Amino acid sequence: DGTGVPQDDREATRLFRRAANKVEAAAQFELARCYEVGIGMPQDDAEAARHYRLAAKQGYAKAQSNYGEFCERGMGDLPQDLGEAARYYR
Repeated sequence: DGTGVPQDDREATRLFRRAANKVEAAAQFELARCYEVGIGMPQDDAEAARHYRLAAKQGYAKAQSNYGEFCERGMGDLPQDLGEAARYYR
């Protein structure tokens, strides 16, 4: 559902990327989700981790939780690091 317009996942990810490049935490989080799930682009856990981390470092709570999970599980080319995970879960 595009809410008033036809749904276009590729266009949505293009817009998220544009906003993320302007260091907008919410957009970085949404772009990370697109990478994680493969919405509008091929699935890529490494890119998802990178964008979750960028948003998490800005204090975006949902990104902190997701990045913590990536650290805990060793996802997205990250080594498993329970200490790093704990820092982001707080």
